[in-house]
Amino acid sequence: MKHIFLLMGLVTLPTKQEQKSLLHTPQPLTPYIQTDIQVTKPKPILKTNKVKTLVDALILIESSGNPKAFNKKENACGCLQIRPIMLREVNRILRKQNDDKRFTKEDRWSCGLSQEMFYIWRNYHHKDSSNEVIARNWNGGPRGYKKQSTEHYWNKVQKAWVN
Repeated sequence: MKHIFLLMGLVTLPTKQEQKSLLHTPQPLTPYIQTDIQVTKPKPILKTNKVKTLVDALILIESSGNPKAFNKKENACGCLQIRPIMLREVNRILRKQNDDKRFTKEDRWSCGLSQEMFYIWRNYHHKDSSNEVIARNWNGGPRGYKKQSTEHYWNKVQKAWVN
């Protein structure tokens, strides 16, 4: 047998006679085994026929009900696509109300906590506002109801929402 020293250690190469016997040795055939592999997508938390509240419609429009939705451009995540500035606003409201509760960036991934943030924001800023104003401000910021760009958003919310 020939021996070659490599950096990793000793490697032996078969002789010509051993190489010929290796070439002609029948190799066992491995049967093709078919397995059922299912790729699972995150299940939406809402279906269009279950949209009964404004927040449900917003969830459907913002993320199609996907709690793992992420918009890299806006750093918005979760079922309601909450951005860090909204998180700061909700925590500001809680401080102003002398509430010890605070939300973290990770809380945006929880649909339940995202809805809780929405209701804190809505109850503080939009106690007596119409659903249109609430939805358009959720999409466009504090003056969102005045922006023409949020009209399309409101139309999508109305189509998704079963009153």
